[in-house]
Amino acid sequence: MSIGYLALVLHAHLPFVRHPESDFVLEEEWLFEAITETYVPLITMFEGLKRDGVDFKLTMSMTPPLVSMLRDPLLQDRYDEHLSKLEELIEMEVERNEHNGHLRYLAEHYAEEFSHVREIWEKYDRDLIKAFKQYQDSNNLEIITCGATHGYLPLMKMYPEAVWAQVKVAVESYAEHFDRPPNGIWLPECAYYEGVERMLADAGLRYFLTDGHGILYARPRPRFGSYAPIYTETGVAAFGRDHESSQQVWSSQVGYPGAAEYREFYRDLGWDAEYEYIKPYVMPNGQRKNVGIKYHKITGKGLGLSDKDWYDPYWAREKAAEHAANFMFNRERQVEHLHGIMQRPPVIVSPYDAELFGHWWYEGPWFLDYLFRKTWFDQGTYEMTHLADYLRDNPTQQVAKPSQSSWGYKGFHEYWLNETNSWIYPHLHKAAERMIDLAKREPADDLEWRALNQAARELLLAQSSDWAFIMRTGTMVPYAVRRTRSHLSRFTKLWEDINEGKVDSGWLVKLEAIDNIFPNINYRVYRSL
Repeated sequence: MSIGYLALVLHAHLPFVRHPESDFVLEEEWLFEAITETYVPLITMFEGLKRDGVDFKLTMSMTPPLVSMLRDPLLQDRYDEHLSKLEELIEMEVERNEHNGHLRYLAEHYAEEFSHVREIWEKYDRDLIKAFKQYQDSNNLEIITCGATHGYLPLMKMYPEAVWAQVKVAVESYAEHFDRPPNGIWLPECAYYEGVERMLADAGLRYFLTDGHGILYARPRPRFGSYAPIYTETGVAAFGRDHESSQQVWSSQVGYPGAAEYREFYRDLGWDAEYEYIKPYVMPNGQRKNVGIKYHKITGKGLGLSDKDWYDPYWAREKAAEHAANFMFNRERQVEHLHGIMQRPPVIVSPYDAELFGHWWYEGPWFLDYLFRKTWFDQGTYEMTHLADYLRDNPTQQVAKPSQSSWGYKGFHEYWLNETNSWIYPHLHKAAERMIDLAKREPADDLEWRALNQAARELLLAQSSDWAFIMRTGTMVPYAVRRTRSHLSRFTKLWEDINEGKVDSGWLVKLEAIDNIFPNINYRVYRSL
């Protein structure tokens, strides 16, 4: 009989990147890479577990921007083209390395992988949401929502209507795609501020996730720390991240993904191959980029990319099995220790970015597959659960007020508010004020109705925490700046046109075609609560 629970939570999110006005935008490949390397491997894992009788349990957030992009016909067509080029390139690689034993072995490995991706992609009619939904319907997967565009809620709390719009639009979008309301929400960046739980309750949500210190510093101090959820006074439960299990996977120093046997992310055929050979598969302007075919392993810490040895999927898979066994062993000991102290079953909540598994850590889906199987067949100390099942089976918990927190650097808000990105907030706040004012209007005609709804979309897209995050990391900064400015400028023009009573219908049509997220949005969501 088990004496505790392990709840794995994957946060599947990408910012809304869709550019029908351009033939090629590099940032659209964020989605294409995630489909190939993370989402299809996860679906493959689910299929294998069900086939072999493993009744797995997993919580997974799927954010509204990601769901919208996965179901967008334009992006589906573009992914088809992306995958076809990968298939074409790997066929050339198999032929090119005909007399190089190990490289041919690697090329054939990728050829088989891409062929399987194609099989899954077509099996579900290019609609991966359909695939994920079937595992929610079987109660193996608990899919939860997030902020409408992953807006950083604590930095807009002075405008409750803006926070409410992020929550309410997300809940409505979820119901449209999954045919049921969501039970829980991954607060964007796990960022909590006191009072947001009232809005979550009003939206019908039952629980949210925050970082461990959001629970540890709750008032009164939770008796069981972060190893049991707490109920807020609204009845919405809060789950806190477990530091120990998170560190084993996340840490750049001691985490599993840094093992020498694993694939090296930063060395790619797009940079290694002869230029004339790889030119048809890089950017249209001829600039090199990653193509997703990588032949080298991490090899050792501190080595330059030129010193990396050849990758071998066989030994990498063996290492993933070893790490899964180690993770399971550590959770068994952790559960035994905590149960002895708590005298009740602890729940260890282990949340990660979904894209870590497969994209950043190529072997991550293998690790998860082994972990689910080993947990099911090889131990009885704990059982895996998803968060909705846990609350159903353990309805009595302590009531407390969580502490303000996030899972960013230093645990609070400075990663999204600092010298690199602070300039955006006066503009976002002014736009929020204007949107709240616009929401008081009743449209004069259908054109104004559409303009009001588009203004709401533009504000939501400008509020995405991804843009402030990218500015802070220093990667792809021009794109993040351009996106923030473009959405704000589009919103401002709409605001001016609406107030002047002369909406530019031609321009609005173009805008609706480009920023087409939330087709059923109602701008009145910004009215006073």
